[in-house]
Amino acid sequence: MFKPRWSILLTLLFLAAAQSSCCAQQSGTLKVAAAADLQPVLPALIDQFAQQTGQKVDASYASSATLATQILNGGPFGLFLSADLSFPQKVVAAGLADSAAPVPYARGTLVLWARNDSPAQPLSLDSLRSPSLRTVAVANAEHAPYGRAAKAALAKLGLTDALQSKLVVAENIAQTAQYADSGNADVGLISLTSALTTRLSADGKYVAIPEDSYPPLLQGAVVIKGPAAAQAHRLLDFLLSPPIRKQLAERGLKAP
Repeated sequence: MFKPRWSILLTLLFLAAAQSSCCAQQSGTLKVAAAADLQPVLPALIDQFAQQTGQKVDASYASSATLATQILNGGPFGLFLSADLSFPQKVVAAGLADSAAPVPYARGTLVLWARNDSPAQPLSLDSLRSPSLRTVAVANAEHAPYGRAAKAALAKLGLTDALQSKLVVAENIAQTAQYADSGNADVGLISLTSALTTRLSADGKYVAIPEDSYPPLLQGAVVIKGPAAAQAHRLLDFLLSPPIRKQLAERGLKAP
């Protein structure tokens, strides 16, 4: 006679736990998958968002390809901020996004950067043709949109063959900047977001790569289906707002 009561009690406890878990997901920390070029920019914006809304945000930075793979494999993210449109499009194609296409939120800029004590100084695009240039840091073109942009730019400038043996390939654009800043490479083809950081501004100089030498670095976002979608949309709307777009532009990311 006690079995039915225990069964009912267990069912009620299960439903209460499930509801508690759902509520915790909805009100807890929003997890964001963010392209590595956002690492110098996004933390300050997340702090502003948290102050305005009370919403906690935890961002993980990596190459866009790595983050897309994690999401496709069930990674617990609510928002994907890619450095291009192709990787979030894969998330859309897999039926994991709550929109039919990625939302462009910014446009990146590729630059050539070198330390003040680099043999490439005084820095110019001609530095890439200098016989004294030993190593050039670039991001992996298979994983990082900035790597694809660097590959295209070197081809456009007619430097692919001349620099092939000098390339030092990093996993993502943040690591590319580290290679150049640490002296492990004489120069780096990096994001403007990295070049404008306090450290790299003090350590070296940059010149912009002509924008017509590589495909536009149009950066796209997708909100992932799930209990965190509402919070993710709120953060994305915040990033798309005029005051934040102005801040993004000041830190190296133009309006899309």
